[in-house]
Amino acid sequence: MAAQKINEALEHIAKADKYLKTGFLKWKPDYDSAATEYGKAAVAFKNAKQYDQAKEACLREAEAHENNKALFHAAKAYEQAGMMLKEMQKLPEAVQLIEKASMMYLENGTPDTAAIALERGGKLVENVNPEKAVQLYQHAASVFENEERLRQAVELLGKASRVLVRGRRLDEAALSLQKEKSIYKEIENYPTCYKKTIAQVLVHLHRNDFVAAERCVRESYSIPGFNGSEDCAALEQLLEGYDQQDQDQVTDVCNSPLFKYMDNDYAKLGLTLTVPGGGTKKKSPNAPQDKGKGTPTVGAHADEDDDEYSGGLC
Repeated sequence: MAAQKINEALEHIAKADKYLKTGFLKWKPDYDSAATEYGKAAVAFKNAKQYDQAKEACLREAEAHENNKALFHAAKAYEQAGMMLKEMQKLPEAVQLIEKASMMYLENGTPDTAAIALERGGKLVENVNPEKAVQLYQHAASVFENEERLRQAVELLGKASRVLVRGRRLDEAALSLQKEKSIYKEIENYPTCYKKTIAQVLVHLHRNDFVAAERCVRESYSIPGFNGSEDCAALEQLLEGYDQQDQDQVTDVCNSPLFKYMDNDYAKLGLTLTVPGGGTKKKSPNAPQDKGKGTPTVGAHADEDDDEYSGGLC
């Protein structure tokens, strides 16, 4: 079966080469017909699992389309060549071709297809080259944002944020989450803004930046419905426990369903969060009576700690 497919592919290559030849009665190569034959050859090589030859056929197809000024089809062929490299486990080279394809899609005036190609490239290298994956996701998000397709843009920013958190690149994650939250607020998806605030607070506390965590909560009071939500109450309780070095309270909050059922990368931040010093402060039986006037607000903590902490990211 494989030998039959290889022979079929070679026949298509021969036809394509013939279309490119010029002569006394044929002054111009037939790029369109050649590209079609190279494409058929690539499929046959792929079916025979001859991925290197399939890649070469795709590249020749792309070149023929470029010569024919058919940028969209050339980009498709480059993208397919990238997929053949993926099958050969040559991921950096695959991503290079996918990026080249995305630039051609943009040049052709099809930005949506460009962004989808960039996202596909990010998925390819997410586990082996997270830094490159973040770059591709952010580039794809900016393409969608330029087209005012904010929902698609923010989904890709979310992917970038999670990869950054996974790689402990927390300063960059904090900035990425802030941009996510701003877009969700712009499209009036307020419940997701609450979840992003939780993620922000966890990231900032892992950065040992209590002031930035507290500021995120204070600024979120301007989001409709946040003040009085269970997200707000849980965050106030978390910050209180962290500020008072009460590991029990912090652990209780981070083990609540609200935190445990977040995206896995953020849930892990909650489960591994420790208060400064790492000690456990047991609550005394009289604690509820001592707090008879209610739990201090986040704003109160800010006033008490302004001298001790300096500003941070949000």
